[in-house]
Amino acid sequence: MTFDTKPVWGLSAAHLVTDLYSPVLPAILPLLIAEQGYSFFLAGLIVTVYNLTSSLIQPLIGWAFDTRGFAVHVGTSVAIGAIFISIVGLLNNYTLVLASVAVAALGHAFFHPSALGTVSRLTRDASRGRITSYFVIGGNLGYAIGPICAGVAVGLMGLPGLVILAVPGLVMAAVLRQVLPAPDRLKAAPAADPGKRPAYRAIALLVTASGLRAWAIFGSVAYLPTVLTLRGIDLVTANLLVSGMLIAGVVGQLVGGALSDRYGRKEYTILGLVTAIPPFVVFLSTGGILSLVALMIFGFILWSTFAVTVAMGHEIAPGNVGLISGLMLGLAVGVGGMGVAITGWIADMTSLSLGLMTIPLAIGLALPLFLAVPYPWKSLSQRRSPVPG
Repeated sequence: MTFDTKPVWGLSAAHLVTDLYSPVLPAILPLLIAEQGYSFFLAGLIVTVYNLTSSLIQPLIGWAFDTRGFAVHVGTSVAIGAIFISIVGLLNNYTLVLASVAVAALGHAFFHPSALGTVSRLTRDASRGRITSYFVIGGNLGYAIGPICAGVAVGLMGLPGLVILAVPGLVMAAVLRQVLPAPDRLKAAPAADPGKRPAYRAIALLVTASGLRAWAIFGSVAYLPTVLTLRGIDLVTANLLVSGMLIAGVVGQLVGGALSDRYGRKEYTILGLVTAIPPFVVFLSTGGILSLVALMIFGFILWSTFAVTVAMGHEIAPGNVGLISGLMLGLAVGVGGMGVAITGWIADMTSLSLGLMTIPLAIGLALPLFLAVPYPWKSLSQRRSPVPG
C-alpha cells in the first residue's frame, strides 16, 4: 500500500511558517535596544522568555496529546505565533512585550508535539527516518528565512513594519483549516499500548545527548556571523553564509533520514557526529574558500542527524510520541540554547576561537550518550539474521 505523504507535507509547510517566527526576536533586538532604550539584559530577557516558555511547555503538551488526545489545530497554533510576534513592534510597554512574546511561545509550543506526533502515527517504521525528515526540514527552512523576512519588514517600515509578518502566518492558518482535518481525525491509533511504561532511561539519554548536539548547532548559528565579520566579510554576506549552512542542513536532513531507514538510525547518528567534527575544526583553522566549504559540510552533516534521532525516540516510546516530540523539539533545544551562553562566557574569558571549541566538545560529549541509548544496531541484527533460502 502506498503511503500518502500529503498530510505530512502540509504539516511540514505549517512547520516552516511556525518556525519562521522563532528567529525574529533575536533579529530585531538591535532596534529594540536603540529605539525603546532597553538594556542588553532586558532585550535578552525577551528572547529568554520566548525560548523558556516554548521549551518547558512542549513536553506538557506532548504528554496531553498522548494521554488525553489533546491537540490544538495546527492552523490555530500557527495563527497565535504569527499574531503575537508580529505585534511586538507596535508595543511600547515592556510588560506587554513580554506578555505578547509568552503567548506567541505558547502557539509555538502547541504546534510541535501534536504535529510531529501526528506525523509519527501516520508513519511506518521502515520509512520513519525519511518521513520525519520531511516534517523537520520545514522548520529548518523557516528558521533560515525568518531573519531575512524580519530584516525586510523592519527595513521598509521600522519596528511597526513587523506587523507585515502576520500575513504569511494568517494565510497559512486559513489554508490549513481547509486542507487538514481536525486533529482527532488526523491521529491514527498509537503504535503501542499507551499504558505501557515509557523507557525512561533511553529517553533521558536521548534527550540529554540531543541537548548537547543542539548546543553545537545553535552555538554555531549564534557566533558564526561574528567570526566571519572578524575575517573581513561584511555582515550581510556573513548572514547569507550562515543561511547557506542551514540550507545545507536541510539537504542533510533528507539524506540522513533516508540513509537511516536503510542502514540504521544509531549507525547513522554516530557516523554523523564523528564526521561533523573535522570540518568544523578545518573551518576554524583555515581561511578562504576551503574554510567556507568546510562550514557547509559541517552544517550538512550535523543537521542530518536531527530527524534521525527524533525517529529513534518515536520508535523507543511509540505510545508516547507526543511527549518525545515535546522533549526533542522543546526541552533539548532549550538546553542547547543555554549551552550557547556558556560558549559566549568562555569566549569572553579567553577568545572567540577558544569559545567556539566548545562546539566540537559538545558533539564529543554527545557521542557516548547516543552510544549508550538502548536502541538496536541494525547492522548487527542483519548479521544475526539467517540468510533466507
